[in-house]
Amino acid sequence: MKQQGVAVLGSTGSIGTATLRVIARHQARFRITALTASSNATLLREQAASVRPEYVGIANPNGDSDPAWGTGTDCLIAAAMRADVDIVVNAVVGTAGLPATLAALHAGKRVALANKESLVMGGDAVLRACAEGGGEIVPVDSEHSAILQCIGTRPLGEVRRIILTASGGPFREWDASRIASATIEDALNHPTWRMGRKISIDSATLVNKALEVIEAHYLFGLPYDRVDVVVHPQSIVHSFVEFIDGSVLAQVGFPDMELPILYALTHPHRIDDIAARAFDPSSASPLTFEPVDPERFPSFALGVAAGVRDGSAPAVFNAANEAAVKLFLSGRIGFGDIARAIASALAAIDGLPSVSVADLSAADLAARNHVIGWSRP
Repeated sequence: MKQQGVAVLGSTGSIGTATLRVIARHQARFRITALTASSNATLLREQAASVRPEYVGIANPNGDSDPAWGTGTDCLIAAAMRADVDIVVNAVVGTAGLPATLAALHAGKRVALANKESLVMGGDAVLRACAEGGGEIVPVDSEHSAILQCIGTRPLGEVRRIILTASGGPFREWDASRIASATIEDALNHPTWRMGRKISIDSATLVNKALEVIEAHYLFGLPYDRVDVVVHPQSIVHSFVEFIDGSVLAQVGFPDMELPILYALTHPHRIDDIAARAFDPSSASPLTFEPVDPERFPSFALGVAAGVRDGSAPAVFNAANEAAVKLFLSGRIGFGDIARAIASALAAIDGLPSVSVADLSAADLAARNHVIGWSRP
């Protein structure tokens, strides 16, 4: 059995560290040949000493990098393009992940995609790169992995709709006024998943689910009116697929990102995993499902509307959210201001070109600058 070389981009984040744990259990099949991190040089150094990759890079070294490491955002592309890399796990958070996704797909590699911004910002460009380079996109998000597993080899013409599940985040039972005044500590206190700060805030606003709706549109080629979302606080059902004959399939399991990571590495095959937790249906009951309330979670509705609008709107939505979340985490705006900042950016920035990556980058920058200006008294 030939080992496949894996580049892990964003290796020090939650998805990156989980990927290293998965690969450590399956070293006969996979070998980590490249690692990159954003800024955590201490952990990156520990990881590199453990797995001994041929290439190590850090995007934001802050004076603490090894002289042999690649530096700057170009290190993501350098890692993805290496000849000894077969699979690129893109776990980068933010827009910096898009160029690496495009480069890997142009080079004909499999991209195990956990970087939402790649498809949200540049969905059409990513699909073109995949077609032109002969690469492959396999989603890592548990919801999209579930959809892929449910559809299997069935043609998309047999799919009536897909239903993504959302945990509802920490504010599922809060009223709108209480949500608007939530603190940073409140918003980071996710009831199910332990994630990075930015992703945790996105879960609290349900922005993450809007981003996943846009991703699903591109991954599975379905129009937005055939992509639904339901709140499922137990996070046992990871998504549903409804077929044209009325059958509905669901992928279920306890919340654990290591399963979709492993499947992204092995798709369409499955391999034995000694760490897999046996599923006990009785311990998962009861399962409940609720509609999303757009009045309490306005950022979700803004994101889906941006996806429907298409063009530069998804890039504007994504960048405005990133800028607003950064301001919130620094204490400069309130939680309720995140949605207001996004709405202001979407209203002010409309109709920008979105053909090239340069166009998308310009829309991204315009949205960030707008939110920064909006936040100033």
